[in-house]
Amino acid sequence: MKAIILTCLILFTSLLISMNQKENTTRVIAHRGAWKNTGATENSIASLQYAISLGCYGSEFDVHLSADSVPFILHDSAIQGFSIEKTNAADLKKIKLANGESLPTLEEYLLAGKGQTKTRLILEIKTSSISKERSLALTKKCVELVTQTGVAAITDYIAFDFDVCLKAKALSPKATVQYLSGNKSPEELSLAGLDGFDYHFNVLKQNEGWLADAHKRNLSTNAWTVNDEATMRWLIDQKIDMITTNEPENLFKLVK
Repeated sequence: MKAIILTCLILFTSLLISMNQKENTTRVIAHRGAWKNTGATENSIASLQYAISLGCYGSEFDVHLSADSVPFILHDSAIQGFSIEKTNAADLKKIKLANGESLPTLEEYLLAGKGQTKTRLILEIKTSSISKERSLALTKKCVELVTQTGVAAITDYIAFDFDVCLKAKALSPKATVQYLSGNKSPEELSLAGLDGFDYHFNVLKQNEGWLADAHKRNLSTNAWTVNDEATMRWLIDQKIDMITTNEPENLFKLVK
């Protein structure tokens, strides 16, 4: 009987350890898709497909609003001399990325990510250089397209503009919305009804208590853009939920 009890205790302890390890595994977010080591252009549909094929938890991408209110995928505010916000969609669609793809619209990108559930679409709503109203209009467009394309269940929102985060949460209460700027404490984010933060790793090094505080408040935690192994290891030791990186292949080696 004692042997049976001891065996049960060992099995139960092993199960708890296994569950805890799984629970504490940091997840990999490909920054602008998986492009650096794949030959794909950042923020291209190919970079999204590579992130999916790698098994990344998420693929981050950036969205701007064209002059005629069509959301396009691009990190910078301009490409090949064309300002996204000051150019109509018809002209933007003529632009080719380095890998030969056309500059993708948000709708095209979301549809490319549809039909799979292992890689989340981490949608960054870029801040307008023209007005707050355009930032909020882009937010509304993004949420509408996410809903219309049927990818709400795998889409999260991030933004540097706090008002944009609040707007996204109001429009899509079930969505995960994380703030990027790094000037709000976990307490402030929780009181505002947001789901967590996605802060530059230096912000977290300067405010080391924020990760533990966020965990206590059941907030999701992410850090950008972490490409060196030492910082990756430090964040993993701090039990951060996610790390956004240009080196997803290297991060996988540390978390698997």
